[in-house]
Amino acid sequence: MSDAARPVLLCTNDDGVQAGGLAMLADVAEGFGDVWMVAPDREQSATSHALSLHRPLRLMRLEAQRYMVDGTPTDCVLLALKEILETPPRFVLSGVNHGPNMGEDVLYSGTVAAAMEATILGVPAIAFSFTGSDPAVLETYREVLGGLIETCLRRTEFPDETFLNVNLPNRPASEIKGVVVTALGRRVYHDSLRRSRGTDGHDYFRIGGGHSAWRGRHDSDFRAVRAGYVSVTPLHLDLTNFQLLTEVRSWGFGD
Repeated sequence: MSDAARPVLLCTNDDGVQAGGLAMLADVAEGFGDVWMVAPDREQSATSHALSLHRPLRLMRLEAQRYMVDGTPTDCVLLALKEILETPPRFVLSGVNHGPNMGEDVLYSGTVAAAMEATILGVPAIAFSFTGSDPAVLETYREVLGGLIETCLRRTEFPDETFLNVNLPNRPASEIKGVVVTALGRRVYHDSLRRSRGTDGHDYFRIGGGHSAWRGRHDSDFRAVRAGYVSVTPLHLDLTNFQLLTEVRSWGFGD
């Protein structure tokens, strides 16, 4: 494929510009397009769709087509598409996140939010997450990632207001059972807020930890990953509960 024919691909994440998952994703993407990287200068996990509205952002060029932003993943995508790239990318690739993004996690994830921001701005996007933590296991997924990217690039059209959320199971790629399209599961957290007393006598609170319980349809993302499949979930920007429109209209608002 000639340079002129190679699609522009933008890589970003929420784990920071130095994260191994981002480097791996960009390296794999190089086989399919002209890769640009715009990522946060530090970890921005659980920032969701936050924008830095109340302070100026600093954009730093690290090398050719590689930039760092002292902001959120959403900031990075916005700057990349509106300021840095002269040609709109064919896809925005976010990740590979160090940890799963399934169920309600997608509402908090900066990795998913970056893909969502791209979708809002009219660019197709994929969010990638690895449900384990061993970099050596993640490295085995290079061919799988390439196959997913190539499949999407073959599409002449991509669904409007939709992006893909991909989760890789915590096992070597040689042991996976395949790739399946899934629905979003549900995850309920318990005991995730902890109180502690500081040496100054004040109470402090930490969010995180505890345990969680999953539930969902037979084709939910978490069930697929547990069974050893790569999960691909199409997510839509429109949060409207269309099944309830008629019922809620009957409630008498405005009467």
